[in-house]
Amino acid sequence: MVRVCAGKAEEGDRRPSLVDDAYAAMKEEIRESRFPPGYQASEQEIALRLGMSRTPVHEAAIRLQEDGLVRILSRKGIVICALAPADMREIYDVVIAVEGRAAALIAGLPEAEREAAAARLAAATTAMAEARAAGDHAAWGHADEDFHRTLVERAGNGRMIRINQTINDQSHRARMLTLKLRRELGASVAEHERIVAAIRLGDAAAAQERAQSHRLRARDELLPLLESFGLKHL
Repeated sequence: MVRVCAGKAEEGDRRPSLVDDAYAAMKEEIRESRFPPGYQASEQEIALRLGMSRTPVHEAAIRLQEDGLVRILSRKGIVICALAPADMREIYDVVIAVEGRAAALIAGLPEAEREAAAARLAAATTAMAEARAAGDHAAWGHADEDFHRTLVERAGNGRMIRINQTINDQSHRARMLTLKLRRELGASVAEHERIVAAIRLGDAAAAQERAQSHRLRARDELLPLLESFGLKHL
């Protein structure tokens, strides 16, 4: 009897790990558009594609639905949610506010913490510049995401971090899908450098203004681009 209970306990210990693995794998496929917007499949099909069993995929899908990345359709499987330009406008409204405040908070940190954050942001910016010079759009996109995620995380506000996590996967997918359409990748590098410079000086007002201006410029570039190419969904 003891052995049976122990076995059940061990199975329970393993179960969350399998679900976490399925969640991470499905999210990565969605983020990188290997499961593109509108893609629909049964849980069994997705499980086979990921080399997993159906049960953790089912539980992972429930979590992804809460994140706004998928919809679970009764008897029809799972469909990957598409983003409309209106969704992107809402996402930018959030990141403009959150990242502006995050930049100000980092600029107000003690000098050692502020410099450590600035160094990490500068490294991501350098990686962007190198990727742009090499014509590697995917690497540029990942370095850009690293910069913006670091900006929020180093601010140290747990609620802002959770808000950012909710929308980050959606904004990353849009970033990767539209990179080849955008002409001003160099502008992002220069704007990031200006944000880092303000943080290093401890100038909270300038850091906030530069972070917000950067996202405003990106929004005003991207949304008309989607309309001009007739892209109704991402």
